[in-house]
Amino acid sequence: MELEAADRRILKFLQQDGRMSNQNLAEATAMSTSACWRRVRALEASGAIRQYSAIVEPETCGLEFHAILHIVLIRHEADAQTGFVKAITGRPEVLDCFSTTGDADYHLRVRCLNKDAYNLFLEEFLFRIPGISNVRTNLILREIKHSHVIPV
Repeated sequence: MELEAADRRILKFLQQDGRMSNQNLAEATAMSTSACWRRVRALEASGAIRQYSAIVEPETCGLEFHAILHIVLIRHEADAQTGFVKAITGRPEVLDCFSTTGDADYHLRVRCLNKDAYNLFLEEFLFRIPGISNVRTNLILREIKHSHVIPV
């Protein structure tokens, strides 16, 4: 689906407030309510809008430990990569996983309750995944910029 200017306006406003009513969205984007509704449904059907969700404040929920992990695999064999990806996909501590170029094969962003919970995550889960050669942890001291908004 190729996005038109009206679609981009809709996406911009829905990223700011996913609970915005169709009436308010139509007014904000200078569209009729029926045209706006049709465009939103088309954006959902095309996959441009993947889901609606709440953005939760981690510290308020007690998640004090935040880190970026640099993962190096022993070999770049398909089985090792598939096994690693399958293992980390279901872990709630892993917020993001990126396959990258450079010194590490994967970068993970991880949140845990505290350093003890992170240590358990490492010892009882991550270090037991076959094929991992090296794990380096960088603690996140403070977030400078973090956005859920995609520039559309």
